[in-house]
Amino acid sequence: MWVTALLRVLACGTVALAPLEGYLLQVHGQSAKVVPSLLIGVWLFSLYRQRRLPAPHPLHLLIALLAVVLLATSAVHEAEPFTLEYLVRWVPFLVMTVVLADVAAREVPVRALLAATVAGAVVAAAGGLLSVVGGSLRATGPLEDPNDLAFFLVAALPLLVALPVKGRSRIVLLLLGAVLVAGAAATFSRGGGIALACALVWLIVRRGLPVRAVVVTAAVTGVAALVFASTAQAELSRALQEKSHIAGTNADTRMLRWQAASRMLADNPVLGVGPGGFRQEYAAAGHNAEIDEQTPVAHNLFLEVAAELGVPGFALLIGLIAIGFVASERALRRVADRREAVAVQAALIAVLVASIFLSEQYYLPLWSLVAIAVAIEQRSLKEGRCAFST
Repeated sequence: MWVTALLRVLACGTVALAPLEGYLLQVHGQSAKVVPSLLIGVWLFSLYRQRRLPAPHPLHLLIALLAVVLLATSAVHEAEPFTLEYLVRWVPFLVMTVVLADVAAREVPVRALLAATVAGAVVAAAGGLLSVVGGSLRATGPLEDPNDLAFFLVAALPLLVALPVKGRSRIVLLLLGAVLVAGAAATFSRGGGIALACALVWLIVRRGLPVRAVVVTAAVTGVAALVFASTAQAELSRALQEKSHIAGTNADTRMLRWQAASRMLADNPVLGVGPGGFRQEYAAAGHNAEIDEQTPVAHNLFLEVAAELGVPGFALLIGLIAIGFVASERALRRVADRREAVAVQAALIAVLVASIFLSEQYYLPLWSLVAIAVAIEQRSLKEGRCAFST
């Protein structure tokens, strides 16, 4: 049916375009919202047409409770300048989590969503590498911050494991992996590197990725890096010097911001300082430690969410993440092909580790991976019931 086909196109388009937000914003300030909005609209139409609701899942309860916390803390802090802006940023991700979980469990093949995620990340990585060729010292491309670009790339890399490997596709996957690794390396993001290493360890331990594939990809990337280093020694030297300087500064400022977030949580444990409240309260909580930066982000997803939404909001976010892991683990016990579930777990680990150093709750990977994990579990349950009935 045309509705199913449209849902597949829009769902895959939503995850593929997520890392290309910067390019879309250059076209129009609202262009990044077009495809996700269409997906939500078509999804609601499909529910109405089929006279059904999404299959109940604990995910829905946690999303609803998190929405309640958001509304409550926003009401308390409605007079603050950033509250409404950040509330509006939160809501689409909660809705999109429910939408992606439902369509991936029914109309949209999980592997198609994973392939679309990888495709978007590869384009972003290529854009980042082109930005380096064009003179940037660190890869940016579709995203202004190199660390945010690294976040998307390392979140997508483990998903290559879930894609089909037949004949020449093995070479294609290795090349795609090399592009993603090269793009992530060109960002010089330490958090991205640590996140990728943790994800690879998880894949190897869970037997989702042969050590040989890691070695081959690393070798291809290493050769490319040597070629680049030999042809752009001056630029590489400047990039390393800049990153060395920034790294020292970042370590100090992040510690200041983490301490400030901890103070905000200690002073407002129930409802926090409200959505966007970290930016508003940082100067006071940080005792004006950064004179030239009065409204920054915390550079830590967990501390920022805890400071802004309090202990209940933080607990609900952790619960959502836990649901993703539990759902994928249950699916692992039911399906013969383990690749999708293991790949999503590894990608979630990459997201969580990278989020220790970055405030990434306003980007799609965290939410889409939890949704896909839940969808994998629901599909495994359906397959189990079908197998039992036959």
